[in-house]
Amino acid sequence: MSSSNSRSESGATPTADAKVSVVVIAYDDAGLVGEAVASALAQGPVVAEVIAVDDASCDGTGRVLDELAAAHPRLRVVHRTENSGGCGTPRNDGIAAATSPYVLFLDSDDVLAPGAAEALVRAAEEHRAPVTVGSCVRRELPEGRDVPWMPGLHVPGEVIERPADRPELVRDTLCVNKLYERAFLEKHAIRFPDGRFVYEDFVFTARVLAAAPRIAVIGDLVYVWHVRRRAARVSISLDRADVGNWRSRVEAHTIAARVLAEASPELGRACRVKFLDYDLRMYLREIGTDPLYQAAWWDLTRAYVAGFDPADLDAAPARARWTARVLLAAETPPADLERLTRLAAEPARLPPPYATGPAGEPVWSEALPVPLDGLDALPTAELPLAVDAEPAGRGVVRIRVRDLYGRLAAAGPRTVELSFPPRAGGDPVRVRPVELVPAADGDGWSAEVPFRLAALAAEGRRRGLRGLQAWDVRVGVRCADGSCPLTSLRPLGGLLRRRALPSSRYGVLLAQPYRTAAGALALRLAPGAGGALTFVRNRLDRARTRRSR
Repeated sequence: MSSSNSRSESGATPTADAKVSVVVIAYDDAGLVGEAVASALAQGPVVAEVIAVDDASCDGTGRVLDELAAAHPRLRVVHRTENSGGCGTPRNDGIAAATSPYVLFLDSDDVLAPGAAEALVRAAEEHRAPVTVGSCVRRELPEGRDVPWMPGLHVPGEVIERPADRPELVRDTLCVNKLYERAFLEKHAIRFPDGRFVYEDFVFTARVLAAAPRIAVIGDLVYVWHVRRRAARVSISLDRADVGNWRSRVEAHTIAARVLAEASPELGRACRVKFLDYDLRMYLREIGTDPLYQAAWWDLTRAYVAGFDPADLDAAPARARWTARVLLAAETPPADLERLTRLAAEPARLPPPYATGPAGEPVWSEALPVPLDGLDALPTAELPLAVDAEPAGRGVVRIRVRDLYGRLAAAGPRTVELSFPPRAGGDPVRVRPVELVPAADGDGWSAEVPFRLAALAAEGRRRGLRGLQAWDVRVGVRCADGSCPLTSLRPLGGLLRRRALPSSRYGVLLAQPYRTAAGALALRLAPGAGGALTFVRNRLDRARTRRSR
């Protein structure tokens, strides 16, 4: 660390129940840090102290914290005199200032869920666990849609004696959804990387797992991670304007994988597989269209993956394995790079053409005959199907389901069913199934499916959606073998044309089908004059945000 710290403290005598120091870090976040601190203080008597570390803010954050400390005896403020450039150093300052048996971390633009600290401490003491983990959600703002973080990874009530017994735990790189025993951190000298180190939690979490703690798991929601994609200043992890963010992530992953591999070969391999299956695919589907960025990203990623053991690729899921091998086979971004981004999407899609090798085996393409090994073993429901959609008249779309090297034909596709999940969360609106027939040109199957946007908007209003409605579009292919692969649609033709539709209920419905960053069809519907006004405001907000960046 390279600065001296000054403190404003307001002391209080902790009770016997006070077990936790909550470390809140803040930089230029005067408008939000109060909510974060309030969520920590609201945890009740189990929190002995809240330590807020102001990383030399310029916007009045320090003053806000000092005013809060004057009113709340459990709040202590650490003022850094020099900005660290990252999150690691202020968190380390918070650990150094902590006096309680346990430590929780909180960022200034997020909140702790009610009762989080008490639930975590109860499990930590019951199971004598140096690390206790709870669930986290990413809350998309301003919509308020909650997306669970790593759903299904943790089993509530589970006690893991050694992380090597559950190597997949390396996928949860967050430090904020966990309670740490301070003595455990001190014993193993576990700290965050200092300075401007963007993905500091990758390295911290690797160091924690490498120390082989017993880990207790609770089912309670403990952390709400606020995601503000339209903010004028996005968070460090969302700032992907140039390849520097990806370089930082690769560097952090390199250190984390080495730390884990030195402690456990199983954890090291799991970390590298996680990179292929999660980090690589996430950034690949956001690679954009700038050829300079694409070339720099490709060179950096290819050089890193080239250092992986072949067994790491063999251990990865099929689509991650195929992606990595295409990456290694092409010295520069291939002509069908967009096709690779579709394979990286959620849900995965592999559009045609479908090439075969000398023995008829499926390969990536004629130019890059990378074997798609394991395709024949994938369950039908996991096939990366490609389904196209184009207008077929008013209120109808024509669906074209592509075969995938004969795998779908073997399953016996029978019907298709459109569904519309609301982007704000909730159950999808479903359209009645329609029978598939062989396509006229012999390439797959087709069906004409109802696509009545006014009825969809009306259903959204009945569900309480006001103003602008946002919907994803999914299609299920019901097969004779009982499976039903679910995927998204690739919009073709004039399907993306904005249109004003007459509506007996709203007068007018403004409909904007659009293509997501992953190339999938989605919808914005603005019922009535109020909805249309919201639509225009949102477009202006997005334009202002793009200009400010």
